[in-house]
Amino acid sequence: MAKTIYIAVIGGGEVNRELEALAREVGRELARRGAVLICGGLGGVMAAAAQGAAEAGGVSLGILPDGDRGRANPYLTFSLATNLGHARNMIIAHSANALIAVDGGYGTVSEAAIALKLGKPVIALKADWDLPGLKRAATPQEAVDLALNGIPR
Repeated sequence: MAKTIYIAVIGGGEVNRELEALAREVGRELARRGAVLICGGLGGVMAAAAQGAAEAGGVSLGILPDGDRGRANPYLTFSLATNLGHARNMIIAHSANALIAVDGGYGTVSEAAIALKLGKPVIALKADWDLPGLKRAATPQEAVDLALNGIPR
């Protein structure tokens, strides 16, 4: 039986159309390749990636910051209401085999930093920030390639 791969797609809760389209395509590509998508469960990059995964028949899991599952975006397959606030970033970083950041601010940077500290691959797509060990991709397909190929086997 093949081992399930979990890839987190992280990024801002409010984004422009370009970033939304990139995140949606990352979600589609992950679903096409059989990965489970993990995200923060709310809007912006999180909703767009989950929408892309749903459109391609994939599975997504939202790790919500609060205790209200009703706030989850409608594209998720499953959602966990944690009531942990920003501490949910630890759950996302620890649960994913690799992370793909589509832009994002401080919350996204915190998830990426935790994952890098854990030795996990983190791929940035259209991010204007940097961390040691961060890899960059020019396209959603390249981001997924780098994430999947960077996971230790």
